[in-house]
Amino acid sequence: MSTGKVVLGVLAGVAVGASLGILFAPDKGSSTRKKISNKSDEYVGELGEKFNGLIDTLTRKFEAMSEEAIRLAEKGKVKTEMPVATNEKPR
Repeated sequence: MSTGKVVLGVLAGVAVGASLGILFAPDKGSSTRKKISNKSDEYVGELGEKFNGLIDTLTRKFEAMSEEAIRLAEKGKVKTEMPVATNEKPR
């Protein structure tokens, strides 16, 4: 299972749990709606930060792999351009 899916699942579970807790707490409707709105804003912000962190990590890994691929391709190119030693006797 990917890390992104796990993080998303955990955050969704926390959001649902917090929302249900607020809904069942004895409070006025307007106050409850305001709490839900504030909590959802917090969760959206946290999810955005986690997502951006995940994208940054993936971008860094992709760039590192791309640089390694270029390095290996250049190394292979140099090897193919080198003269091949043969065991043939000059004529």
